[in-house]
Amino acid sequence: MTAALPRAMLIDMDDTILSAYGRPEIAWNIVATEFADELAPHTPHAVAAAILASARSFWSVAGAEWRMKLIQARQEVVKGGFAALTDPALPTELAIRIADRFTRYRDEQMFVFPGAHEAIDEFKARGVKLALVTNGEAGQQRAKIERFALAHRFDHIQIEGEHGFGKPEERAYLHAMDKLGVGPEDTWMIGDNLEWEIVAPQRLGIYAIWIDVHGDGLPEGSDIKPDRIIRSLTELVPG
Repeated sequence: MTAALPRAMLIDMDDTILSAYGRPEIAWNIVATEFADELAPHTPHAVAAAILASARSFWSVAGAEWRMKLIQARQEVVKGGFAALTDPALPTELAIRIADRFTRYRDEQMFVFPGAHEAIDEFKARGVKLALVTNGEAGQQRAKIERFALAHRFDHIQIEGEHGFGKPEERAYLHAMDKLGVGPEDTWMIGDNLEWEIVAPQRLGIYAIWIDVHGDGLPEGSDIKPDRIIRSLTELVPG
């Protein structure tokens, strides 16, 4: 194995391998526009902005249990957005329909980032031990793994909803490394979430790589320091 790669990698799935939940402002505006007639006199843009503000508020305090109930969480988020829009008030049943349409839209738009399959296959061919470490509900995440042909590419698949724990809990990383038979000094963690894939793994001594697919850069004022920043898994392939 080339010295440019570690013995093991823990790789996130959503918005690391798959385009899944990135750019929510674009997705909510598109979905709201589909319902423009029913939202009037509120504009789709105003509704999307209210939903995004509600989402930020909701997820800032929501516990891990809501990751197991993503469909219901989105319904609560849209209801929260509607609560901020008055004169006239919008009906709850419309909030639920919009939330459910957003879920379907995200599913329709999901795809594997270009080169991701090939990069993972190359890591494996070079002898790197690979674990897919993803948060979320078991059924939804397992369906993505099957849909996008990921299962056979990894030595260990770790889904929060199947194992009963997830990032950023220390045991999520420790369990994955134990399954691969490696320690922190042998391991890279790669993902898009600065807390789950950078801060928490670094506390354990894992080399933490942040994937910034859209090239947005670190948030203004952030004191988080990834060990490396990439825009694609392909950048990690030696040569």
